[in-house]
Amino acid sequence: MNTQPGTPLQQLVRKLRQMEIRIIKTVDAQLQGDFHSVFKGTGLEFDDVRLYQYGDEVRAIDWAVSSKGHGTFVKTYKEEREQSVMLLLDVSASQKIGAEGRQKLDVGREICGLLALTATRQDASLGIMAFSDQKELYLAPGKGIRHAYALIKRLFELQPRSPRTAVRAGIKQALGLLKRRTIVLLISDFIDVNYERELTMLARKHDLIVVQLLDQREREFPPLGIIPLLDQESGRTVWVNTSSEAFRTRYRATYEQNREQIGQICRRHRTEFVSITTNTDYVPQLVSLFRRRNQRSGRS
Repeated sequence: MNTQPGTPLQQLVRKLRQMEIRIIKTVDAQLQGDFHSVFKGTGLEFDDVRLYQYGDEVRAIDWAVSSKGHGTFVKTYKEEREQSVMLLLDVSASQKIGAEGRQKLDVGREICGLLALTATRQDASLGIMAFSDQKELYLAPGKGIRHAYALIKRLFELQPRSPRTAVRAGIKQALGLLKRRTIVLLISDFIDVNYERELTMLARKHDLIVVQLLDQREREFPPLGIIPLLDQESGRTVWVNTSSEAFRTRYRATYEQNREQIGQICRRHRTEFVSITTNTDYVPQLVSLFRRRNQRSGRS
C-alpha cells in the first residue's frame, strides 16, 4: 500500500491520528488519567459452574447442570477480556446529504477510520460491515496498524452498488456474522422503518452503541419555489413547492419524527446513543460517550 507523505491516504490517516490524540488527551484529563480503553466491555461472559452457597442468587442457578443429581450448581462469570468490535456503517444514498466533504457518509467514514486507529492502540480486534439494502463491504475483525490502514483504504474507496436503505437487513446480516458477544457501533441516519425488532435483538445479544448522523439542511429546506426533487434512493423525480408553508411544516415534522424515533428506541432498550450533525465538531460528543462507558464500567 502506498502511504508516502502527501498521498490522500496518508493525509487522511494524519487527520484521523490528530483527532484520536485529541480524544485520548481530553478523556484522560477528565478522568484524572484513569482512561483505560475506548473499547472497554461492559458485560460479563460465562466462565464455569460451582456448588450453590448460602446467599447465592436463585437466578444464577444452572438448572441444566443441577438436574443431573450431583448437587445444585450456579453459573460463574468473568469480565470480558479480549474485545471484539464491529462497525456497521450505512452507506446508502441518503447518507450523501451535506456540504462537499462533510456529507453524512464522509463523517461516518471518518468515525470508522478514527475508531480503527484507536483499536490498534487498545489492542482490540475490529472489523467493519458497510451496508445499503445489501452487504456492500465486509472486513472480518483483525488487529494491528496494517489491518487499520486496509480498513480505512477499502472504506474510503468504496462505491456502493445500491442506493437504497435497509437498516433491518443490515442488522440481520450482522447478527448472522457475530458469533460471540461483541461491541457493535451502528452508524446511520436511520431514515427507514421497521427495524426496531432487529435492533432490539442486536442490543440484547451485544454491547450496542448507536450513532445517528444528521445534516442541518434536512431540517430547514430552502424556499426555492416550485422545483423538481430527486429521490436519491428510488430515482424518482417529483415537483414540489418548497416555499409552501404546508410543505415546509410537513418536511420539518418528518425530520423531527425521524430524529426522535431512534433516540426513543435506544432509551427504551437502555442502549448507548449519540446524535451527530455534519456541521459540528463531533469529537466532544465521542469523548462524552467514552467517558460514560468508562464510568458505567466502574473505571471512573
